[in-house]
Parts: sequence; C-alpha cells; structure tokens
Amino acid sequence: MRVVEITNGSGPAESLALADRPDPVAGPGQIRIRVRAAGINRPDILQRLGRYPAPPGASDILGLEVAGEVDQVGSGVTRWSPGDRVCALLGGGGYAEFAVVDARHVLPVPDGMDEVQAAALPETVCTVFANVFEAGGLQAGETLLIHGATSGIGVTAIQMARAVDARIIATSRGPEKAAAARRLGADLSLDASAGDMEAAIRTFGGADVVLDMVGADYATLNQAALNPFGRWVVIATQSGSVAQVDLGRLMMKRITLTGSTLRGRPADEKARLIAAVEATAWPSVVSGAIRPPVEATFSLEQASAAHLRLEAGGHVGKIVLTV
Repeated sequence: MRVVEITNGSGPAESLALADRPDPVAGPGQIRIRVRAAGINRPDILQRLGRYPAPPGASDILGLEVAGEVDQVGSGVTRWSPGDRVCALLGGGGYAEFAVVDARHVLPVPDGMDEVQAAALPETVCTVFANVFEAGGLQAGETLLIHGATSGIGVTAIQMARAVDARIIATSRGPEKAAAARRLGADLSLDASAGDMEAAIRTFGGADVVLDMVGADYATLNQAALNPFGRWVVIATQSGSVAQVDLGRLMMKRITLTGSTLRGRPADEKARLIAAVEATAWPSVVSGAIRPPVEATFSLEQASAAHLRLEAGGHVGKIVLTV
C-alpha cells in the first residue's frame, strides 16, 4: 500500500514523502479500512517535528482519523462487515491506503455523508465530547468560551454546543475568522487581535466552561472570564505550557482546572468514549446539526502542501487528505 512517511525522522512539511509498505492485516478484534479520506490535525504536525511521538504499539504513520469502507474483519468482530462505510479514531496510521483499527473505535458513516466529511469527525467530535461535555460538564443554557474557534476542534465545538442549546463565545484572530465563527453559530465572536476581550466577555455574562487550545497567553483571561464554579479545560498549549495561575482566584470562584489528551488513552477508555459519542452526540451528526466545514482537500501525494496549509493558520475548519 502507499503511505506517507516522515523522511529523516522529522522536519519541515517538505520532509513528507510517499512510500510503499506491506498491507496491514486485521487481527483479533480489529477491522481493516480501505481509506478514502484522512483528517489532518495539529498533533500530526507535532509528530512530524519530533515533538509528539506515537504511543507504544501505535503505527508510526501520521493520521488520527479516517473514513472509508471495511475491507477485512478480524476474528471476534461481529458488528462490522466488509463494505460497511465507517469512520474511525486511530492512534496513528491514517495517511495510508489501508488502516487497521480496534473495531470498538469505529463509528458508522451516516447515509448521504461523503468520506471527506466523515474523515473530519472522529478526532474532533471525540475531543470536544471528552473535554467540553465530560470534563467540562457543559449544560444547556450555560456559556462555552472557545479559543481558536475556527480550528477543526473549534468549529466542531461551536456546533456541538449549539446542538445542546448552550451559548457560545468564540475567539479567533482577524475579522474574517471572527465573522466565520459568527456564521457557524457563535453568539459572541471576538477578534483576538483587536480590543479588550476580557471586558467584552464579562459584559456578555462570562463563561461557565472554557475550551483552551492557547495555553499560557490566555491563562489570566480565562481566570477573569470564568463565572463561579466555572470549568477551565486545556487541550493544547500553542503559546506555552507554563502559565501563571492565581490560586486565590481559583479558590474564590471555585474554578476547576483540568486538561487531557486523547491519543494516548488506553484502548478500553477509547472504546468507552466512542460508545458515549455514538449514543449522545452522533444523532446530531446523523441529523446534520454537526457538520464541521472542510476548508480544503489534498491528495495523499500532496500531504506536504496540506501540512503547510494547516501551519499557515488561515483555514476555517478541517483540512482532509483524499486517498
């Protein structure tokens, strides 16, 4: 099969190149997917740069989410059959013509949805569900503050929060991105490069949950923006991982600060999460309420260009490889 490999171990986007590898074989409890599309995520860039290695036992090939058809079924698998249209959460291996995955980490592609759209869902929907709804406990009528609101995670968070009737404050850089977040459903959309975001957020009524992909630079803002009993959930640290936290303010407001990653979770925990997503969030995917926009698609041969597009930061939504 054709795969995308990182040449010389790590480096710039130009270090990605096509290579041939043996087709993987589905083992017990696994299925093999003929990949039609693979979502691109920022952890792929970090792995390419040598800063986010694959967890033990995972493929060294990039790619954390795919969509396609079941091609092979391992022993013990009863739910899936060859030909089923599926999307899947992977620990790695998505930038390839075939991917093997734990059968419990797979979701059905809704009728009428193409593989490009489906490949944009598993990593983002699972990340938002685990952090905004499980760790953050967002409820109807509460306010979610999303930093990086036009990223793949951000646009999914807007739609998933909207689906449960939460209010949404979005921050992003530039008036075009702020306008895009507003069109996607944000009640208040702020340009992070202009004006006093803290004052605007407080005037709006503050936030009950913060989904933070920025890290250090927004730590003070988050502490000011959160209402009593607020939940501050960190899932990335693009501006740095060492932040100043006023413990007195956290105590006075009874703020909960937490964070998580998804890729390195045990297989059983991922299976639990996928089952919860299918039961709780997937009906909104099926209905069309959750449809994160796909900014651009690139062929497998254009993986380097796709990474450059993501790194440039001008996109709104997901970037997807077609296979």
